[in-house]
Amino acid sequence: MIRIEQLQKSYGGPNGIYAIKDVTLEVKSGEMVTLLGPSGCGKTTTLRCIAGLERPTGGRIIVEEQVVADVQGGVFVPPQHRQLGMVFQSYAIWPHMTVLDNVAYALEGRGMRRKERHKLAREALEVVRLGHLADRPAPRLSGGQQQRVAIARAIVARPRALLFDEPLSNLDAQLRGEMRAEIVRLQRQVGLTSVFVTHDQAEALAISDWIVVMKDGHVIEHGRPTQIYREPRHVFTALFVGNTNLVSGAVDALDRNSRQVSVTTPIGKFVGIDTVGDLSAGDKVKVSMRPEDLLPVVNGKPPRIQGSNRIEGVVEFAMFAGSAMEVDARCGELKLQCLLGRGADPTPGSPISLEILPEAVVVLRSDDTARH
Repeated sequence: MIRIEQLQKSYGGPNGIYAIKDVTLEVKSGEMVTLLGPSGCGKTTTLRCIAGLERPTGGRIIVEEQVVADVQGGVFVPPQHRQLGMVFQSYAIWPHMTVLDNVAYALEGRGMRRKERHKLAREALEVVRLGHLADRPAPRLSGGQQQRVAIARAIVARPRALLFDEPLSNLDAQLRGEMRAEIVRLQRQVGLTSVFVTHDQAEALAISDWIVVMKDGHVIEHGRPTQIYREPRHVFTALFVGNTNLVSGAVDALDRNSRQVSVTTPIGKFVGIDTVGDLSAGDKVKVSMRPEDLLPVVNGKPPRIQGSNRIEGVVEFAMFAGSAMEVDARCGELKLQCLLGRGADPTPGSPISLEILPEAVVVLRSDDTARH
């Protein structure tokens, strides 16, 4: 549905600053693809280039086999002719109009009669479950309702794809969660191809079919949400998507068939997985262990792997967080974050034994953040 090839956007001429460089990705029909990364990574610039709100300085963009931007070929289709819907960070609701008129306004200039515009606008409002508020003045809506009006306005013209530019950033935490579920429901119900921009990792993991991780104008990696979280291929991704403990080490041995790697670290030996498949014995690595994967050893039971994946430490801090107990364990010179079950009741200063399954230990090249 959407194909981006070697997309570039720079400011200040040939030797200027690159906002994005050599971005290549594909969005298939009906998929929700999220561009995820910190502020300034190029995700919004990429989205605006797709929409036609920014003119790229290199590369091509193709929507449904139509070339909408090709710098070398001199092609640039204006945004109003790309048939794309866009939901902005600000709702851009007209305060002097009703809800219905706000949605119908997106159809102005299409040669439709007012009755037909209102009919389509009511259908779009029913999709976002706001049909009963069609005649209400727009300022009398809650933040979540205004965001749904913005989505209805984006889909009323039946676009080829829908673009979301951090649409939930102005909502409070509870409303963000509700709207996140609503966007997933809408996207699946309508079946629209969608590109979603956010810096919120939980948001990306919850709504996406695919996640594209960006940093410094480059695509670092892409994959399914479970792949990005459970088996990141770069240290940057492991750190940015969720919380993790990173421990430096060196590869002792590896089995390329099973992807298992044996690593020596300052807090012991670990058996983990090589997600990229390019490690060799002696390589400097970072061992990534998610807090929720560090399990307390109960009643001195034997380790799952003899001589590996067992950690001895001292409880430094413990806090009850409702669904789990957040614990900081001091292991030699290192501090590890753990999420223990609600039944755990660790006492600061007491010893603690932890273990972790090999499939939860991700072994990554130490210098991988320098590669794109």
